[in-house]
Amino acid sequence: MTDLLTQIRLSNGLLIQLKEIHTAPIISQWVWYRVGSRNEIPGKTGISHWVEHMQFKGTPTFPARILDKAITREGGFWNAFTYLDWTTFFETMPSEKIDLALRLEADRMFNSRYDPEEVESERTVIISEREGSENEPLFRLSEAVQTASFDLHPYRHEVIGEKQDLLNISREDLYQHYQDNYHPGNAVIALAGDFNTKSMLVRLEEIYADFPAATITNNFQINQEIPLTEERQVEITGPGQTTFLSLAYRSPAASHPDFFAYTVLDSLLTGPSSLNMFGGGISNKTSRLYRALVEGEFAISVYGSLPATIDPYLYNINITVHPHQIPQAVLQIVETEISRLQDVPVSMDEIQRAVKQTRALFAYGSENITNQAFWLGYAEMFDHYEWFQTFVERVEAVTPADIQRVARAYLTPNQRVVGTYLPTGNGKDSE
Repeated sequence: MTDLLTQIRLSNGLLIQLKEIHTAPIISQWVWYRVGSRNEIPGKTGISHWVEHMQFKGTPTFPARILDKAITREGGFWNAFTYLDWTTFFETMPSEKIDLALRLEADRMFNSRYDPEEVESERTVIISEREGSENEPLFRLSEAVQTASFDLHPYRHEVIGEKQDLLNISREDLYQHYQDNYHPGNAVIALAGDFNTKSMLVRLEEIYADFPAATITNNFQINQEIPLTEERQVEITGPGQTTFLSLAYRSPAASHPDFFAYTVLDSLLTGPSSLNMFGGGISNKTSRLYRALVEGEFAISVYGSLPATIDPYLYNINITVHPHQIPQAVLQIVETEISRLQDVPVSMDEIQRAVKQTRALFAYGSENITNQAFWLGYAEMFDHYEWFQTFVERVEAVTPADIQRVARAYLTPNQRVVGTYLPTGNGKDSE
């Protein structure tokens, strides 16, 4: 039986995506909000992530102390995530228990408490999280590279925010951000699983139809980034024994046609990147940089990352340098392999192998009901669900000329940031 897919938009702007899947008696609900670190201004970085935390502090109907117990007692699990372009909350429950999740998410869309004591308690938690990350070489290097990669766009900030901002954000700031962004007109509700579409639509309309459409009070403008014209370098020193190298090249928005050729290029160069946080892993041992760097004993590990984003973002290549090598030698190997992609057309056999790996990783990240519900909403955050539906055929259509063109357009030294973490040899090593 073909899965039944339905999409409707209520008069208050709420987009509802439903996909019947009768393979198991479970339902997964994801509520997505079009707000993340992309929608933050200097002085209030990290506010979206903090609001996500506050959404677990309860409402008059669902006090915090009963929320987790209520979900787990009914055999479900839940979580939430904040990223560059979005914030999302989800529950996966036995089918007959899903109404609890429906009511919970609707209630905290409008009725979350922002108790001043809870705000201060969570400030301590988030600053501790930030300080813990600052002890990790890879976080410090990643943050430095990300900041250096953008001059204007909010993508330059880490999702967790700047420490000084976390010290200064007020309860009123948090509550205003919540009211401005967590409303039906800025939300997508995605459900997949064992339900009847007609009955589920009736129930969702009962719950949400009377919710008002919010009046947008903020006039936030995204400053679009200008192209890099020369290489930028950042160097971080700190405790440990391990040297890390991070290269950041500009990448297109996920909706851009080049993104699909870039995806295959990533698979060729470093191994396929998972777009789904619940996706399985695939070995990258056949990738060009693994063979050149790891097998050549220039690096301990290498991996790439090509996130799907609204605006042009970054393709990152992260390398753990071999103890007996220096970053400059590793960088030279990377440049040699990129030059090969730019100068010598890739064979169709190699492309087909890379596409096969990309397709397999994509399948692993799409196979269960939680993942199916994830994709219903996730694709809407940077494009539309059709993006997900056509992903495989679009990567299968990539040609050697596409790979060569994208490599020449994006992977040039004057359009990258090179970040190096140099260990001092003191303290505990972190990898």
